[in-house]
Amino acid sequence: MTQPQFPPLFTGQDAAGGDPFAMAVATADAGCDAGLVIYDLAADKLRAAIVFAPDVTLADAAVILPICGVGLQNAIGALGPPEVSVHLGWDGTVYVNGGRCGILRMAASGPPESEPDWLVIDITLSLWPDSDETGLTPDQTALYAEGCAEISAIALLESWVRHTLVGINTWADSGTAQIHREWQGLAHGLEGDTTAAGLTGTFVGLDDRLGLLLKIEDETTLVPLTANLTRPL
Repeated sequence: MTQPQFPPLFTGQDAAGGDPFAMAVATADAGCDAGLVIYDLAADKLRAAIVFAPDVTLADAAVILPICGVGLQNAIGALGPPEVSVHLGWDGTVYVNGGRCGILRMAASGPPESEPDWLVIDITLSLWPDSDETGLTPDQTALYAEGCAEISAIALLESWVRHTLVGINTWADSGTAQIHREWQGLAHGLEGDTTAAGLTGTFVGLDDRLGLLLKIEDETTLVPLTANLTRPL
């Protein structure tokens, strides 16, 4: 199989059927260099994880999660037909034409107020439906079922990494203003009552770190992006 090609300072590693998220976290814990992309390109699913080494606190670096989401939307937009719409949930869920199609997850070392040794962003994206009986799960979809069958998994992975790198460079140079605008234009489900990190309230906006602002009773509560931190199972 042809190996994906990545921008300079990024290196690829085939997970060979393993879990890229678990492998990336374990490798980062062991002290690997930033820019490692571990991937598994199955016929029905794209899975990949990127290791980053932010030089800011984790509370600031968590914006890499929505940056990667916008990078994915840009990648699909560049490779797929124009009628395909991609939207992003604040928790990392990826929606294609309104149906759940994948998830972005984030893991990192250290507490939010410290600079992490590493941060890993993982993506799992459905390419083909799990079953031919798609009517049984109308809220779920797969990329190729939405008119994107001409997009190869390798091309999508390469494009995702490139577009994500552009977003990270823009954030490093100019702060969060642009990613704030771009991500909010793609946001899914941020209206009315919203639930995040076990809290339910009325969505009133995002703070400058893209944290979720919820009005709960008479108070506005901040749910930071670090509430989405997880670890591989």
